[in-house]
Amino acid sequence: MAHVQPLERHAPRWKIIVAFAALYVIWGSTYLAIRVAIESLPPFLMAGTRFVLAGGLMALWACWRGAPPPTARQWRSAVIIGALLLVGGNGGVVWACTPPAGASAPRVPSGLTALLVASTPVWMALFDWLRPGGVRPNLLMVAGLTGGLVGVGLLAGPGKFGGVVDPTAALVLMGASISWAAGSLYSRAASSPSSPILATGIQMVCGGGLLLIVGVVAGDVEKVALERLTLRSAIAFAYLMAFGSLIGFTAYVWLLRVVSPTAAGTYAYVNPLVALVLGWLLANEPLSGRVAVAAGVIVGSVTLLGAARTRRTPLKPVETGAPAMAAVGATTAKAWFTRA
Repeated sequence: MAHVQPLERHAPRWKIIVAFAALYVIWGSTYLAIRVAIESLPPFLMAGTRFVLAGGLMALWACWRGAPPPTARQWRSAVIIGALLLVGGNGGVVWACTPPAGASAPRVPSGLTALLVASTPVWMALFDWLRPGGVRPNLLMVAGLTGGLVGVGLLAGPGKFGGVVDPTAALVLMGASISWAAGSLYSRAASSPSSPILATGIQMVCGGGLLLIVGVVAGDVEKVALERLTLRSAIAFAYLMAFGSLIGFTAYVWLLRVVSPTAAGTYAYVNPLVALVLGWLLANEPLSGRVAVAAGVIVGSVTLLGAARTRRTPLKPVETGAPAMAAVGATTAKAWFTRA
């Protein structure tokens, strides 16, 4: 069971501002960093190695700090959560950022990838409604669900109403969002260590290990050529591991202890906008009027879902045992938000 820990009060305002800024910028920039990292690194091996190393460091740190070792049941839950969040969720993002054979441009620009993945809370709300004993949607939730699907349609729909993103790639990213939503909701009831850092660590190790297996099956091993490794790819990989996984998660977990989960989860609104701007500024990715409209519709829909959830759920103590890649998917689901 998750360990319930009360919110800490009286945190210095400047620390909260710095933590929010780090969370918004770091997690918003990881999509572009993935695109750069796989320029000279095999995609799934890159992702798997990143999570195994980062997760291993987290788990070792938590154990050194006295966290009890995970039980067999907690390891089993970590495998399931890691498969849904990292293989199904992050793996879909990595695939979308990878150029097709013979091409140099990614299947989907990093900013649009972030925008499509931002629809994850829409699927969370839908699953939460459809499950036995689920939450019946109110007017705000219906508006959010409808708007999120309309936003995705603007990016990938046929004819004059869409066409910004290849429909196949959009379906893969939609599947990644659904996998992330399912993993986040599963993590709410799954057995996990009371230490959020240890919970995240073992989920990263399990999910990263599965991504390495995917890489082997996909032929990534034959693509390894360290002599062709560029400095920018190496820096992007180090950035993803150190900042995206370690610093970003630490900032998120700390924010959960000093602000409400709803406030901490506002990264879900900001990250796709940061990704769009960075992709446009640094990678010459398209930023058309249709993309801007879709961004407004999707982010607005997620905002409506957050508002609807906040109205239904009073503020409770933070459940720090919630899986931590749900700081990257499940506290976004929990208060409305559970992504650690």
